[in-house]
Amino acid sequence: MRLGVNIDHIATVRQARRGAWPDPVEAALICQRAGATSVVCHLREDRRHIRDEDVRRLKRALSIPLNLEISIAPSVIKTALAIRPDQITLVPERRQELTTEGGLDALTLRRRLQPIVRRFQQRRIAVSLFVEPAISQLDAARALGVESIELHTGRYANAAAAAAAGRRASVQALQRAAAYARGTGLAVAAGHGIGYDNVQPIARLRDIEELNIGFSIISRALWVGLDRAVREMRRLLR
Repeated sequence: MRLGVNIDHIATVRQARRGAWPDPVEAALICQRAGATSVVCHLREDRRHIRDEDVRRLKRALSIPLNLEISIAPSVIKTALAIRPDQITLVPERRQELTTEGGLDALTLRRRLQPIVRRFQQRRIAVSLFVEPAISQLDAARALGVESIELHTGRYANAAAAAAAGRRASVQALQRAAAYARGTGLAVAAGHGIGYDNVQPIARLRDIEELNIGFSIISRALWVGLDRAVREMRRLLR
């Protein structure tokens, strides 16, 4: 199981003082040394945490893949095309939200997404869609010709603190979606709300190849340091 570490909240702390520290690029290099297999960051339209120059520096500094999450806003698409990360993951985005609240509706947005996907692939940038674990969304992703999808695990993460039956149902939905997606030729990642206390049931799903985790790792790092926080998560995935 691969681990992508999202470093957005390093930049969130930096932006609290509008300074240069803590540096998300330095954090990304620590994650790389600790065993992360990719680094994830979200270039939001309002640039509330990660900034354009952060992405440029990450692209230059990393020897593991850089997965850039973006919306379909023209300004971030233009930046991503210019920087050419290893992968872009298209996500929904609302200005008022604290974090991404659900999956991209690839079915409804298919006509708008098609030329965007094509532009990235023409630049040899792999494309993933962050979607709900629903067959209609997986079919839409496959029709768009993307290389991979990332399943939104928010429902599972919320259910994990509630009734056991709800948690089991959420795991089963993710299992069915992952198996279906792999069967159509899509690579499968998953993420959102995953932490040290709920990661292992998802890590056991054989059709999910990668988990992208940010907030829980950065939070854990406040107590034990970032290197140890990443290594602890890696051990749980194994």
